[in-house]
Amino acid sequence: MASSIDFVQFITDQCAGAGDITTRKMFGDYGIYCDGKIFGLICDDCFFIKVTEAGQSMLRTMELRQPYEGAKNYFFIPDVDDRDYISALVRATCDALPAPKPKKKK
Repeated sequence: MASSIDFVQFITDQCAGAGDITTRKMFGDYGIYCDGKIFGLICDDCFFIKVTEAGQSMLRTMELRQPYEGAKNYFFIPDVDDRDYISALVRATCDALPAPKPKKKK
């Protein structure tokens, strides 16, 4: 089951305090980016954030799940209603992730 565009937009809005939030459709679901850096996934109307120590220290409850079969574990974020919490979690996660690799010229 794919994610609804309404849920994707809601999560995008909830993360907006962290920076420039964008999404990209990937394999029927969505990758979510902050300032050009992918930090999570939206799959089957569920929100997942990449695992980092900085993110883990901020989690209210830690639950690891695979967003899709065969994927690495991500933090599953069940409480998406607190905009300040979500934005702070996204910012801390993105600060801990490496910069995106430059795209190769064709």
